[in-house]
Amino acid sequence: MTAENPRVAEHPVDRIFLDRWSPRAFTGEAMPQATLFTILEAAKWAPSSYNSQPWRFLYAMRDNAHWDHFLGLLNEFNQSWAKTGSVIMFVVSETTMAMPGKDARVPSHSHSFDAGAAWGSLALQASMLGWHAHGMAGIHYDRVKTELKVPDDYRVEAGIVIGKLGPKTLLPEMLQAREMPSPRKPLAEIAFEGGF
Repeated sequence: MTAENPRVAEHPVDRIFLDRWSPRAFTGEAMPQATLFTILEAAKWAPSSYNSQPWRFLYAMRDNAHWDHFLGLLNEFNQSWAKTGSVIMFVVSETTMAMPGKDARVPSHSHSFDAGAAWGSLALQASMLGWHAHGMAGIHYDRVKTELKVPDDYRVEAGIVIGKLGPKTLLPEMLQAREMPSPRKPLAEIAFEGGF
């Protein structure tokens, strides 16, 4: 536990799990493309049902031609702080898959679960490199699907902003008090032996 990070684990875990958090205050510096590709490489190696790898990441880097468009696909609240990020991306997942040895595609029950595993790997890799990733549900799902030409058999899952941690004074005043690593429920509230 530190003054900046009050998180304490109930059981021994690697420090990376406590240090990874989702800030909103970013410095606005550009991310090298090689760094982004390392973060995406980590996501690529996530586990998935039948190795279907249903996740796709659509991204815009700060100061490129797509930045303003991607920023505009976030809701107004998220735009207020995400504008100082380095990368904005959207995670989509393929809702069908081909079973091993078969050509016909079938519905994938676990596409969102698998995309979540990839997001978790992405967030941890970003943290390991000194960056922070913040996942968002506050996006314009229909516009993302239409304007980014997401195929019909893909589901828009979430948005992500990645950036270098900046001082909380960069945030609107109402968000400054919330700018710290959040706690977690006790393990006894989320894990049950033998059933719910």
